[in-house]
Amino acid sequence: MGDHENGIRLEPERQKLLNEHSEKHFTAGEIVRDIIIGVSDGLTVPFALAAGLSGANATSSIVLTAGIAEVVAGAISMGLGGYLAAKGESDHYKRELKREQEEIITVPDTEAAEVAEILAQYGIEAHEYGPVVSALRKNPQAWLDFMMKFELGLEKPDPRRALHSAMTIAIAYILGGIVPLIPYMFIPNAAEAVVISVVVTLFALLVFGYAKGYFTGNRPFRSAFETTLIGAIASAAAFGLAKAFHT
Repeated sequence: MGDHENGIRLEPERQKLLNEHSEKHFTAGEIVRDIIIGVSDGLTVPFALAAGLSGANATSSIVLTAGIAEVVAGAISMGLGGYLAAKGESDHYKRELKREQEEIITVPDTEAAEVAEILAQYGIEAHEYGPVVSALRKNPQAWLDFMMKFELGLEKPDPRRALHSAMTIAIAYILGGIVPLIPYMFIPNAAEAVVISVVVTLFALLVFGYAKGYFTGNRPFRSAFETTLIGAIASAAAFGLAKAFHT
């Protein structure tokens, strides 16, 4: 966000330097997190369910019906969970904002001392942070924003965040959940379909794990291996338990 958008005016020389310098930062962290949550669960849970039902000698139509039902229910559940989590973060921010507003009014000297303490933690001397504290006391809104960010570590949430999170997680879950069920749509024999499902889903987990590692800054190949391993263990456990109890 530019300085003019924040209502801040800098010297022409410094403003020119900022205008000439363009930084590219990855700012879609919350969206990526929601996609990761939705796709990872979407790939793993229906995959394990389909493998388990196949191990119990269910037909492809039964596996497909149960799988689709699970995908729908899972998408609703995961989406609702994402909505409530984001709503909870927003409510928490509003409560803390109200508390800080009251403290700035009722105990301004204490809040000013907290500003000084925060700045001192960055190695700023008293004669250097004194003018900053005085300037903030003259601008209550800037003071409030400073306390929310640097004292509490809270950023103002997007008011549409809760709905967007719910929709992103739900859609990602559906897209992930459909993958292990695709073979059952075309192969009537579940015993044959599960083999194709395992190959397709493990490949999807491998690709997804790599992409997750790439976008989150972790080692992509390790992320791909770990994600695939978790999916393989879940499906193998479900298949084995189903086989054991069915016999």
